[in-house]
Amino acid sequence: MKNDSSIGGVNGGVGVGDEISYVPPLNFAMVDNGIFRSGFPDTSNLQFLQTLGLRSVICLCPEPYPEAIAEFLKENGIHLFQFGIEMSKEPFVNIPEDRVREALKTALADAKNQPVLIHCKCGKHRTGCLVGCLRKLQKWCLSSIFDEYQRFAGVKSRISDQRFVETFDISSLKNTQMQFSCSKSR
Repeated sequence: MKNDSSIGGVNGGVGVGDEISYVPPLNFAMVDNGIFRSGFPDTSNLQFLQTLGLRSVICLCPEPYPEAIAEFLKENGIHLFQFGIEMSKEPFVNIPEDRVREALKTALADAKNQPVLIHCKCGKHRTGCLVGCLRKLQKWCLSSIFDEYQRFAGVKSRISDQRFVETFDISSLKNTQMQFSCSKSR
């Protein structure tokens, strides 16, 4: 096999096997300017995440963060906030409102935390609940909030998650200065 150093290798160019790969995490989407959502990122997603210019990551899972991903965050000056919401199945869903409230404050009330990535394991239920509560703050109607939730949860959509979002009390957050594009005065 011929080694063509003009393509890569010796001269530091990008070779055929060295191309940069931008792979977003599972269920990745933009929620608002500077706010993203996804499933748990893995090492194949790191180059993509680097393009977002993240300042923080909000992890809704209780498990310890994988060492390789934690090292990437540290090397890139990205602050990790973990809120440890246990995964649960219907009908025994216990989503702690106080943790959702704190995660919303972390993501939205302090502009220095943005751009921010919010994630859980698959980017469906816990992330869907948090984003649904954010949408309530943005004054979305419930049918639109539930449409978005169902788009990400798919066939695993949970009535209990939707009920949580519907009954989530945003009044304690209304006096908090939230940082998202829909609320900025024009």
